[in-house]
Amino acid sequence: PKSAPYDTTTTSPSTASPPQKPPPPQEPKKRRTSYDVGMGKNPPKMPPIHTQALELTDDTTESKVLKGALWHEGHYTGGSSSSSSVGDQEDYFDTYNYAGSFEGTIDSSIPKPRYLYPDIELSVPSKFYSDTVDSVWDLLRYEAQRECQKEPLLVSFLHSTILNHRSLESALAFHLANKLSSPAMISTQIQSLVMEALDKSPEFRRSLRADIMAVRDRDPACTCLPDVFLYFKGFHALQTHRVAHYMWNSNRRVLSHYLQSQMSQNFQIDIHPNATLGSGIMLDHGTGIVIGETARVGHNCSILHHVTLGGSGKKGVDRHPKIGDGVLLGAGCSILGNIHIGDGCQIGAGTLVTSDLRAHSVAVGVPAKIIGSFVDVTVQPSIDMNQMTGSQEFDKNLATFESEGI
Repeated sequence: PKSAPYDTTTTSPSTASPPQKPPPPQEPKKRRTSYDVGMGKNPPKMPPIHTQALELTDDTTESKVLKGALWHEGHYTGGSSSSSSVGDQEDYFDTYNYAGSFEGTIDSSIPKPRYLYPDIELSVPSKFYSDTVDSVWDLLRYEAQRECQKEPLLVSFLHSTILNHRSLESALAFHLANKLSSPAMISTQIQSLVMEALDKSPEFRRSLRADIMAVRDRDPACTCLPDVFLYFKGFHALQTHRVAHYMWNSNRRVLSHYLQSQMSQNFQIDIHPNATLGSGIMLDHGTGIVIGETARVGHNCSILHHVTLGGSGKKGVDRHPKIGDGVLLGAGCSILGNIHIGDGCQIGAGTLVTSDLRAHSVAVGVPAKIIGSFVDVTVQPSIDMNQMTGSQEFDKNLATFESEGI
């Protein structure tokens, strides 16, 4: 019989391929939802943080030294603040009534300053500042190191602004440069300008120290020199003006106007570069202070916020006020025109003055009226900072009388 035709649709069991197994299920990929630290291949290892506070007992010499750098209670309560020679350290601290507490250790690389705040005369004479002595800088560094121990979060900041510098001038140039820099002028350029002004002006260097001590002495809210140096914008604006004033006198007028503009923008204080300011000046709070081109301010003056020393007249005319030494200008007062305010005067808050004031007068009101004069002509209202007219403490040094005006 004939065989069946060859069937191409069938295959021999010996040549058939085995059935394939299904692939194993794959785990879904984890989606990265953030870029937090530790998500990478080699996450960083964070060192453990150890905190330890070492207590200093009150009877140790080190504790007394640290307390000596604090504000002493007797300064505004009738205690003696006169200078005294430092012989034995123990006797020195017994002279004043210090208050305060401190936990931590002090860096032995920073020596104990020979003079603390109550001993440094506010005028900073050669005994406290010369080519070989700088008592203000020594105390500033010492107190900055103390603050490092009290607040670890500020250690880097305090070292970069104060402790890593060799001089007060270098620290100021660095600090102002960071505050005044802009895309138009980077910080290193401003730093070199500040250093130039300080290097070539001995008067600037001494005024810088007197200004720091003035704020430390007159502002009861200030507890240490680093507070003044780092945070008080009135102090920063005043030192910026001193740099701009040097540039103005060096016939670099456009550059001095740039510094004036940066000062106004950053500190809200406007002082013309040609204005002349003495040493030992405190710009308290500072916001809104305006001092015109031909104004002149004497030594040891205190100027509160929103004070205006404005002009009356056109360009090229001596048109701004002349303020004597030891004058206190209350908040918001306006002194207009080329008038003279005598030494030791006190002008109340919000007063408008358009005429001369004789020395040691007290004026208030709009327009200003003289309500009395100080009996003791050595009194400087700017240092006492007593603005409470009519109080028993104020009136005991004041001879009052009626007046229709200045």
